[in-house]
Amino acid sequence: MGKKKVEIKRIENKSTRQITFSKRRNGLMKKARELSILCDAKVALLIFSSTGKLYELCNGDSLAEVVQQYWDHLGASGTDTKSQELCFEIADIWSGSAFSQMIKRHFGVSELEHLSVSDLMELEKLTHAALSRIRSAKVLHSIQ
Repeated sequence: MGKKKVEIKRIENKSTRQITFSKRRNGLMKKARELSILCDAKVALLIFSSTGKLYELCNGDSLAEVVQQYWDHLGASGTDTKSQELCFEIADIWSGSAFSQMIKRHFGVSELEHLSVSDLMELEKLTHAALSRIRSAKVLHSIQ
């Protein structure tokens, strides 16, 4: 017996929705990894859950380099420079060295493994606050 076709609509049950999100996210990331390996393609994948948690996949190059290539590809298509600058800044923050520098500057260590649980909780709060500011800036920018 084959699989049933799933109607594409929001899943109301929170638990079922979370399980489906997790399975589909893992499947999408697996497909992206396979595409990268099989076709020697540069792949950058960002997924935000409904709670705002970030999941990312970037093969080979850093996320900042892939975003730079994306903006270079767009070229003179009239893309807003504010949007470009924001995307570069975000990509730079999530690239390893900038993130490590931020942790070192704030906590005095360069690796997450060296942080205490309370420091990790504080870092999580800071990250959520930064994400909220980014989302607010995005909304304000899209309104203008």
